[in-house]
Amino acid sequence: MRPLVKMSGITVQFGGVSILRHANLEVQAGEIHALLGENGAGKSSLMKVLAGDYPKTAGTIEIDGERVEYNTPHGAIAHGISMIHQELQLAPHLTVAENVFLGREVPSGRLGWLPNKREMRQRTAAFLRDLAPDIGPDERVGQLGIAKQQMVAIVKALSAGARVLIMDESTTALTDAEVKRLFQALNDLKARGVAVIFITHRLEEVLEMADRATVMRDGETVATVPVKDVDMDRLIQLMVGRQVHDVFPKAKTTRGAEGLRVEHLTRHGVLDDISFTAYRGEVLGLAGLMGAGRTELMRAIFGADPMDGGQVYVNGNRVSIRHCGDAISAGIAYLTEDRKGNGLAVGLDVTTNLTLPVLHRIARFGVPNLGKAEQITRQYVDELSIKVHRLTDRVNILSGGNQQKIMLAKWLATGAEVYLLDEPTRGIDVQTKVEVYELINQLTAAGKTVIMTSSYLPELLAMSDRFIVLCEGRVTAELSREEATPEKLIYHASQYRATQTTGR
Repeated sequence: MRPLVKMSGITVQFGGVSILRHANLEVQAGEIHALLGENGAGKSSLMKVLAGDYPKTAGTIEIDGERVEYNTPHGAIAHGISMIHQELQLAPHLTVAENVFLGREVPSGRLGWLPNKREMRQRTAAFLRDLAPDIGPDERVGQLGIAKQQMVAIVKALSAGARVLIMDESTTALTDAEVKRLFQALNDLKARGVAVIFITHRLEEVLEMADRATVMRDGETVATVPVKDVDMDRLIQLMVGRQVHDVFPKAKTTRGAEGLRVEHLTRHGVLDDISFTAYRGEVLGLAGLMGAGRTELMRAIFGADPMDGGQVYVNGNRVSIRHCGDAISAGIAYLTEDRKGNGLAVGLDVTTNLTLPVLHRIARFGVPNLGKAEQITRQYVDELSIKVHRLTDRVNILSGGNQQKIMLAKWLATGAEVYLLDEPTRGIDVQTKVEVYELINQLTAAGKTVIMTSSYLPELLAMSDRFIVLCEGRVTAELSREEATPEKLIYHASQYRATQTTGR
C-alpha cells in the first residue's frame, strides 16, 4: 500500500551541527502512528520539517506518492499537513469560530472584504457536532480548558483540509478523562482516513492507541514496528539503545530528623488548614486529583503565592516566608511544573539560567564573577550529563529533558535542604526520567528532604516513602508506602468531595 506520507533521507543542519541525519518515516492514511525517542532524538525536529517550520538540508517528502517541496507552514497546510503544538497557537480573546477561520476568513457575498461570520459559525458548528458537541462556536477560547482548546485546534486543522495531523505531547496537561476523550476523537479521525502522527513520552498511551511506532535516536530513524508486536520494554530498548531493567530505581534510605514541618497553612479559598511533616532522607508524595491544591501548596511554601495563615519550619527552625527569596535563603528549592513559563528564562543562556539563584554568592559589589559562574555551570553540566554545544547557548534551543536538568541543576547549586518537586518528569523521555529518579535517590541519601507530586500514579507510588493526600485544598489522609495503593489514593483524593455531597 502506498503511504500517505513518505519522508526519505531527511537531514537538517544548523550552524554546521546536524540535528537530523538521513531520517525516514512512512505513515499510512487512517493510521495512528507514534513517533518515539529520547529528548533530543530528533522527533520534534522531523515533524517541524514535515510541518514547514524547519528547512531540510537534504532528503525528500512525498504526499500520496507525489514529491512535494515547501518550507513554510502555509505550504504544509496547502498539502494537507497540520501540526498541533504542545503550546497551542490560538487567540484566547476570539471565539471558537473566529479562531477556526483565523487567517482564512470566509468573505461576505456582497462585500468581499468583510468576513461572513454566519457562514464561519455554521461551518464550525458542523465540525464541532462530530468531534466536540459540548463546545459552542461562540464561546471565547480563553474561557475554555486546555482539553477543549485542543479540540478547537483539531477542528481548525480539519477545516483547513488536513489529511495528516501531527500531535506533539498533546496529553501532558490533560486529566485521565480528558485523555480518553481525546483518544476517542483521534479514533474518529482515523476512521475517516486521517493520518495521525502522535509524539508522546507516555508509552502506555502508545500501546493503547497506536497502530505502528517509529523510534528515533540521535537524529536517525532506528526502527518502525507494529505496536501489537512489541511491549513497553522493547520500545524502551529501541529508544535508549539498551535494556533499562528498572524504570523506577527507588533506593532504600533511613529516615532522619524532621526536615520540613508545615502547621495550619491556609490560603483562603485554596488551602484549608494544612499540617504535615516531611523528614530528612525520605520522599514524601503529594497525591490528589487535578485541582486538589498540590501545586498551590508547594507555591505557598516557596513564597510564590501568599499565605493567609500558618507556619513553616525547616530542620526544626521556624522560618518567615514572604517571598521566594526568603524560601531560598531558608534552604527551600522549588522545581515548578511549568519550566518554560516559571522555571527558566528560556531566552537566556545556560550559564545565566543555572546560576541565577546563586548570583549573590558569586558577585562582588553587584558584579557577577563570570569565571565562577562558568565553573559552577560546567560542574553541573558534567554531573547531570546535560547536552549542550556551548554554555552560551540559549536554553530555548535545548530539548525538554536538558531544560529539565538545567532547572534541577540551578537548585542543586544552592545547596538546598528541602526540594519541592512538582511533576519532575513531565514531558521528558524514559532515560532522562531514570536519571531524575537517580538524582532523587542521591538527594535522600545525602539527607535532604524531598516532597514530590506527580499526576502519573505509578511514578508517585514507586518513588515515594510516604504519602499525604489532598482533596480540594485539605489533607484527607496520610499513608505509608506499604498502605498506599492506587485505589486508596484515589479514594482519599475524592473523600472531601464525597463527604460534602453526602453531608457526613
